[in-house]
Amino acid sequence: MKARTIVSMLSFATLASCGGNKPVEISPNSQSLATRWNGTLSTPPELAGVTDERGTAWMAADQKDPGQTQAYVEITNAVPGGRHPWHVHKGQCGSDQGVLGPADAYKPLEVADNGHASSSAVLPVPLPKSGNYFVQVHASSHNMGTIVSCGNLAPPAR
Repeated sequence: MKARTIVSMLSFATLASCGGNKPVEISPNSQSLATRWNGTLSTPPELAGVTDERGTAWMAADQKDPGQTQAYVEITNAVPGGRHPWHVHKGQCGSDQGVLGPADAYKPLEVADNGHASSSAVLPVPLPKSGNYFVQVHASSHNMGTIVSCGNLAPPAR
């Protein structure tokens, strides 16, 4: 009986410390996983030992205008102060078939002191229903040929 009381008190303390009545905050960049293309980014093998960036990316129909596509990328473990152009491309990592939408719609990633960066873009094209797409992060605007992170996008669940 004594053990059950202690467990109950610990459970209550744990719940109380979670702030049970606090409102849940939802990111303005969030989209339902079931309605968006999702991907995980990593550094290509040829840059192993030089850099080890990781990240996530997605694209979905723009919530304000379904005729447009919203794209988002977030990276970690990048060099602080770095500025990396990024784009959604047709094809797959290693098999580029061109940028989706206008290249100037993508605002570069600005890496913070903690190595994190994120950026979003609104593309004046409808969300693709099929095909292959990926997100590519370039070393810099002067070195677009070096890819520091790439990830294929999986289509939404239908």
